[in-house]
Formats: sequence, structure tokens, C-alpha cells
Amino acid sequence: MTSHATEVDLEELLRKALDSSGAGPRWTTDADEMWCRITPLTATQRDQGWKLHVSATSASAPAVLTRALDVLLREESAFKFARSLEKVGALNSRATPRGSSGKFITVYPRSDAEAARIALELHRATEGLAGPRILSDQPYAVNSLVHYRYGAFVGRRRLSDDGLLVWFIEDPDGNPVEDKRTGQYAPPSWAVSPFPASVPVPTRDRGKRDGPVLLGGRFSVREAIRHTNKGGVYRGTDVTTGAPVVIKEARPHVEADASGHDVRDWLRAEARTLRSLDGTGLAPEPVAMFEHAGHLFLAQEEVPGVPLRNWVAEHFRDAGSERYRSDALAQAARLVDLVAAAHAHGCVLRDFTPGNIMVRPDGELRLIDLELAVLKGDTALPTTVGTPGFSAPERLHDAPVSPTADYYSLGATLCFVLAGKVPNLLPEEPATRPSEQRLAEWLVACEATLDLPDGLRETILGLMRDEPTERWDPARARTALRRTERELPYRRHHHTTAANRTAANRTDARHDQTQTAVAGIVEHLVDSMTPDDDKRLWPVSTMAGETDPCTVQQGAAGVLAVLTRYFELTGDPRLPELISTAGHWTAARTDLDSVRPGLHFGGRGTAWALYDAGSAVGDRALMDHALALALAPQTPTPSHDITHGAAGSGLAAAHLWHRTGDPRLADLVVDAADRLAAAARREPPGVSWPVPAEAVSEEAGKRYLGFAHGTAGIGCFLLAAATVADRRDYTELAVEAGEHLVAHAVLVGEAAQWPAQGTDPPTAPYWCHGSAGIGTFLVRLWRATGDDRFGDLARRATHAVVERASRAALTQCHGLAGNGDFLLDMAEATGETSYRTMAEHLARLVVAERAHRAGHVVFPNEYGDVSTSWSDGSAGILAFLLRIRHTEPRRWMI
Repeated sequence: MTSHATEVDLEELLRKALDSSGAGPRWTTDADEMWCRITPLTATQRDQGWKLHVSATSASAPAVLTRALDVLLREESAFKFARSLEKVGALNSRATPRGSSGKFITVYPRSDAEAARIALELHRATEGLAGPRILSDQPYAVNSLVHYRYGAFVGRRRLSDDGLLVWFIEDPDGNPVEDKRTGQYAPPSWAVSPFPASVPVPTRDRGKRDGPVLLGGRFSVREAIRHTNKGGVYRGTDVTTGAPVVIKEARPHVEADASGHDVRDWLRAEARTLRSLDGTGLAPEPVAMFEHAGHLFLAQEEVPGVPLRNWVAEHFRDAGSERYRSDALAQAARLVDLVAAAHAHGCVLRDFTPGNIMVRPDGELRLIDLELAVLKGDTALPTTVGTPGFSAPERLHDAPVSPTADYYSLGATLCFVLAGKVPNLLPEEPATRPSEQRLAEWLVACEATLDLPDGLRETILGLMRDEPTERWDPARARTALRRTERELPYRRHHHTTAANRTAANRTDARHDQTQTAVAGIVEHLVDSMTPDDDKRLWPVSTMAGETDPCTVQQGAAGVLAVLTRYFELTGDPRLPELISTAGHWTAARTDLDSVRPGLHFGGRGTAWALYDAGSAVGDRALMDHALALALAPQTPTPSHDITHGAAGSGLAAAHLWHRTGDPRLADLVVDAADRLAAAARREPPGVSWPVPAEAVSEEAGKRYLGFAHGTAGIGCFLLAAATVADRRDYTELAVEAGEHLVAHAVLVGEAAQWPAQGTDPPTAPYWCHGSAGIGTFLVRLWRATGDDRFGDLARRATHAVVERASRAALTQCHGLAGNGDFLLDMAEATGETSYRTMAEHLARLVVAERAHRAGHVVFPNEYGDVSTSWSDGSAGILAFLLRIRHTEPRRWMI
């Protein structure tokens, strides 16, 4: 972005317009980080209706705003605009969700008639200026910056059937309807448009088209590979030759800078690169570049195979760890040769990642998505766009084009292939530990579960040096890889003794790091609590959706439970007051007249946390509220599972019965178990609980196997219910659930894996759906029955967990914390210390990805966010690390 553009202050344009028009006294203004809001003093705003959006680019935004203000300040409808050119650029980024991209100005008309009149005036005022198409809306006219959609004017949210907070509007009968913001114009059927039908509304049902989509009069589209804000990528056929092609789309004005460059220029650059590499075998052959409906398209040869990112996950799953290790080493050598060959042809790649490399059926590699590549002698488009974890740090700050940045990306890609991931090393404050030091610590932590030869670790670190001039080039990396291959037989023979000796020497250092991590997490949780905030007590990530602020999964109850346990273990004098405050904040926001079922998303999980907190600090009022919450009638649910349904409600009631002896809680346990017995579907060789159609419609009929949403979690509750009620039939039903899981186990080498549901391939071995959660149930079923089949599968599940350790995220639901808790369960159940040792290895991997920030310790979740929650944040990690340091029961288990 050029300097003269960045000097334009959009809020100053508003102030000048208010002054010059004399309209200032009629309006109030306020701003947050993203938006500047302007509200008339006299108007009453509707809750919902037809609203207007006006798009702009970073270059056109000042002119668009100036002309729009000339219209809007004469009206009495509230509006807002992105408060800076930087925010405008963010709205138009290729990474922005399609449902919210491009919306520079939003207008909230007072009536439908006013919406139509203002839309016409805004269209006339901004005609001829540049701005992207807003995908969630209907354009007012062809090439208009003005768009419209029906939706909410005010922030009204409710919990959906799956427990997530969603925006909603009301239908004419007053029923709530989710206000979905997607990349497609889809007004409610009952909302009558007041706008002229000047632009055809695209059909939502491709099946009703007369034939396949034909782009450029030549390319028939078979399917979409993906849709992003910058445009789609499609598989198709060249109807003139019958050859399969991939077609890439670039939408006008997306990722536009102040000089007018946008993603169309990137696509043109990719076409030049493909032409330059044509015939080398390094990349697809270009076929044609063309425009269609104002969008730019590039058709290129379709490369058969799968992206390297998919190959890594699928080949590891299917081949097993031993065979994968050998194949990964061969793949590493091909990757080094691929980068060297690209550089030899004068091409600096700038975005060499596992997503941009295809693995052909014969194992050979091809480069794809070369939109950021730069040919020798070409002028590179200025950009800070890159792939976090794989792009060299200087690349993300628009450093000059250099092959040394590709060396870094090569090292990261080798790390991904060999270890299964690249660690997410969040920025530290202050930045006292160099990134290469932190990466080295993580690679050392991988030793116990990954068995990488020293030469591979040295190669990765050499390629990923912080200083670009010190990075290894492909020739040096190739030499190191060949030496590693020669040493590999000796390494395998002597690895165990050497690894044990190394591990023994590092025991004290690991203990210190774990202790530092625990203390830093607690500091973060203590300092980040905001009891004056009415919406959230602790900050959480909302990348996967946002839940009720009081629940276990992502709310206050999950953090409160872990801090309560930390206080019980340590007596930290800061915590009694904090626990009481957090407990009463949570209790004040639980509605006893509307209690949702389930443990992690429901009211009884919250009651569990509140009762334990009140007991720990001697707060009788909290304990009484918790008991009232647990005994309160729950909203009806067809869900059976632990997280949302009857099993989770029953498990929480069982815990509270153990704590209180209250017979009413025992009755609730029996009621939940009887409901599950009635809903069980018996089919040889066991029993399962299909998702009912009335639960979540798109899930209807699915038979999940895992702990969170399926058979394993339900079976675990039935074992607990059998103890509470002294009912043998509950144990027998749990055994049938175990038989169902035995039948669906997939054995690969020593490891036992499971699909998410019976028709799927095996899934990752996490608590939610995979081996860690299923093993959590099976080891308990083994202890209850003595049936060694269940115990053997639980042992095999530990192999799946350990083999995948270096590949995993860090958290409870889908990561190392939940997997480590399962290993500690195994240690407790079997008395075998090897399982605790395995759990300690996982703890090392967790701690190695820590980031220090002003006395706090934080961790990335699987989306790269920092969160405090139980499911995907610090609270769940802290719970696991506390079990490493103190032998104690697992959270949310009986």
C-alpha cells in the first residue's frame, strides 16, 4: 500500500462531512477496533429487515465513503463503516470468510421503502468506483457497489441444537430462525424484497440447471475443489480435447492494494510461471487464461494424485508408523530435489507448503498453486501473504525476493512430512528465546515418540535458521539426508539404549519446564479473569463457534474446575476469593428454568464445577445453587451422548451423588440410564445409539463410536450408573457397547484405531472420536468385567496415541492433553509405569510449544488462537499437567 493512501483517515472524512453538512447535532458516533458507528438521535432502529452493504477497495474507500456520506447524512438510518484502510484491506483479504467479506459500509434502513430509496441513491453516488462483489448479498444492479440482504440489525443470539451461540431473526410467527452469513445470497422465503429485480438471482440448486457449467465456452465444470473469498478452484474437462483440467478463479478487487493490484494479477503471474516451467515436469501445463462474467480464470492440466498435506495424514493412517517412516525419508529427498530444480529454472517459489505440492500415484511430486512464485527478472507483486509455520518470517514482512526464504519453507515442509506437523511457536513478549531455539526444543521433545535420526533434526534446524544467510541450501540438505540414510540401520539397532540414557539426563530439566509451565498457566488464568464483563469471564477462542459462557466445554465452568483442583493441591492463597467470585459470576448466569442437558455443553456440568468449587472454599451458597441446578428439570433432548445428552447429564448426576449421597441424584442417574437402554439399537455384534433425526438433522442416523458423541462415552456412563444403582443390566448394556467397539477396531501394526462412525476410515486418536476416548472406556470396561479383549484393545489404543504424538495439537478435545490423560488412566488401571512414562513424553511435547508473555504461559489451540477453555485451551492443558505432577483422578470422570 502506498504512503499517500495510508495517510487518509476515514474517521476524519466523517468529521469533515458532519461539519460541512451541518448535520453533526443530529448524529452520535462511537467506534470499536473495527467499526465506526453513526446513529441518528431521532430514529428507532428495527431488530431486523433489509440492510444495505457498500463495498470498496483500499484505494477507492475514501471516495466511496465521501460519496456515501453525502447520501446517508441526509437520511435518518443508522450506519457503520470500517474505520481504517487497514480494516478495509482485511475485509477484502483472500482469507476473509465469504459470508462477511467486502462489507465496507452497512446501512440499517428504518423501513423497506427507505431501504429501496437509499439503495438507489447510494448506487448512483458510487457508480463507477471500484469494489468487490459481496457474496452473501444481492447486487443492486450489474457492477454496483451497493448490495442488500435480509438479516438482523441488532445482536440477538441463541443456542443452537448443537450448543453453539448463533445469530437469529424471527419469522412472521415469532419463531427464531438462524441468521446464516454464508457466501451465497439466500433470503428467508417469507421476506419480500423491495428492490427492483435488475440482477438475476442465481439458483441454489445446481441440479436444476439444464446442463453442466461451461466456462469460457470451452471448460465444463465437474465439481468444486474449494471456495474461498478470492474465488473457486474447480475440476473440469476441456470439451475441445476431453482432457481433465483444474480451473482457478480470481474475483475482481479481492486482496486489492492501493495501487490497484489484486488476486487477478497473482493469477496472471501464475500463468507466466507455468509457461516458463512448461515441459520441465515440475508443474502442471497451462491450458488457457480467460474471462467469464467479469472474473479471471486460469485452466491448467489436472495433476493426478493427492496434495502432500493429505498424503502425510492418509499414508500414516494406512501404512503404520514403521513403513511410514521409511516412505517419509524417501519423500524428504524428493522435496529437496524439487526446490533445487525450481531454483535451477529461475523460479523462487515464495509459498512452498504441503498444500501446494501434489503427490502423484507413482510417488513423484509436482508444484501447484504458483501464484506467489517469481521468475528471474520478473517484478514481484508486493505481498505479506504467506502460510504461517511454512513461510519464512521475513517473507511475512514483505522482504525482497530471495531463495533463502524457500530454504526455510523446505525445512518446515520436511518437518511436516517427518514429524507430522510444524509446531505453532506463538510470538513471545518479550522475545527472549529465538525461534530456532524453541524449534530445537520441540524437536528434542519429539525424540521419545518419533525416533528421528539426529541428522534429520540437524537438517530441519539448518534449513530453518532465523538468519536467512545462515540457512542450509538444498545441496547441503541433500548431503545430510544421504548420510542419514546410510546411518539408519545402525541407528535402529542402538536407538533404545541411547534414547533412554538421553532421557535420564534430561529428567530434571523437564521437571523444571513443566513446573514453569504450570505456574505460568495459572498466572494467565488468574490475570485474564474479567468478572466485570457480563458476557465472558475468561477469554476463549471462537474459531469453532461460541458456546454458553458458563459451560464446561468453552465457558467458565471448565476453567473454574481446574483452578479449584489447583487450589486443593497447592493451597495457593490467591485462589479462594477468585474461585468464589468466578463461582458466583457463573451461578448468576444459570437459568434454573431452562437447563440444557449434557455434561460439557449442559447445566449439570456447570453444577459439577460449582459444587466442587463451593466445597473447596467453604461457600455453602455455591453448593446449594449447584444442587438446585443439578436437580432442575432439563429441556427435552433426543441426544444420547456425553457432551450434549442424557449420558452426560447422568454422569454429572453420578458425580454429585458420590459427593452428596442425595437420593434424588441417584434417581436422575437411573432415569438417564433407563432412557439410554430404551434408545439402544441392538444389531450384531453389539449395541449403538444412532443420532435421532430430531437432534441435529444433518447428523440423523449416524452412529458415532467415540467418547464425546457416541458409544464409548455412553458405555462409560452406564458403568458409572451400574455402581450407583447396583444394576447388573447397566453393566451388561455397557458390555454390548464394548462389543460394538471391538467389531469396529482397525488394527494397523500394534495400534488400534477406530473410525468416527462405522462407514468412515480410521480417525485421529483423540478423546472426541478416536482411540484415546474409546480406550478411556475400554480400560474401565476391562476392569469391570475382566474381559482381556477390552484390555488388549485399550493397550493397543495407547500405541495409536503415542505414534501420533508429534502430529497432535495440544488440547483436551483433539490433542495431547486428552491423549495424555488416557495414558495416565492406563497407568492407574494397570499399575504399569510405562504408561506414565508415555504420558510424560506427551507432556514434554505440550510444554515445548509454550509461549511466555509477560509472566504468563500460553499455548496455541488447533486454530493458532490462544484460549483459556477446557476443550481447546489452557484449562484442559493445565489439568493434564497437574496429573503429571500429582497422582489424582481425571477431570469429568467418576
